[in-house]
Amino acid sequence: MTDNMHFNEICEDVCNIARVAGKFMSDERKNFSPDRIETKGVNDFVSYVDKQAEKLIVGQLSRLIAGAGFLTEEKTVDQSHNSKYTWIIDPLDGTTNYIHGISPYAVSIGLTENDMPVLGVVYVVSGDQCFYAWKDSKAFMNGEEIRPSVTESVKDSLVITGFPYRLGQKIDNYMNLMKYLTFNSHGVRRLGSAAADLVYVAAGWAEVFYQTDLNPWDVAAGAFIAKQAGATVTDFTGGDNYLFGQSILATGNTNLGNQMTGLLSEYFPEQQ
Repeated sequence: MTDNMHFNEICEDVCNIARVAGKFMSDERKNFSPDRIETKGVNDFVSYVDKQAEKLIVGQLSRLIAGAGFLTEEKTVDQSHNSKYTWIIDPLDGTTNYIHGISPYAVSIGLTENDMPVLGVVYVVSGDQCFYAWKDSKAFMNGEEIRPSVTESVKDSLVITGFPYRLGQKIDNYMNLMKYLTFNSHGVRRLGSAAADLVYVAAGWAEVFYQTDLNPWDVAAGAFIAKQAGATVTDFTGGDNYLFGQSILATGNTNLGNQMTGLLSEYFPEQQ
């Protein structure tokens, strides 16, 4: 089932798989025990829920496209993105939020064909919101088409960002840009889930999302959905190396994207 005409059917199946994984997370959250949390790094956590959800998702996706590879956050399956088709999965994006019982947290499932994104599903579990798109489609949430904001100026934009786990010397860059945006936009938010951040831009709920030091599973699905919705998605230089290049900028439109790229070049010169 790998003909382009069937991506819509595959997408429907992936939405169902994401919802099943989300229900598992919701059920586990009722009796979640903090003593089953592992630390991968500073403020970087994983729980048994992440790992079991990933196994559930991988098992179901394996039946959809025979021989497809997998690139996953928790490495519960052999990693391979050399196949014609590769699933890129973050089973629980927003683990820290989940641990503390706050929103948002999400299931993120992307699919590439010859390294080009062709499908994306982001299920924001905490809001029961399933965002999705497939090759040549529009973008949707729970059956309704979504579109990005038409706002073209930073001063009229709501901005979302995230703090990388390994800020290092970039902490000053982040704080200085956030200070500027605090006084020159509608405000800055740090929500804790890159997948949710991207689809919120796709839906026009925020105008800007930017972050560095992200992995493919953080952005593959959300970035694809945002682009299919009509948003502008680039790396910090305005190029298209956001999937593996570790920096991403999503804006409602090109004019706003150009303004943000200018700001990012000023505050993150090392990314240029």
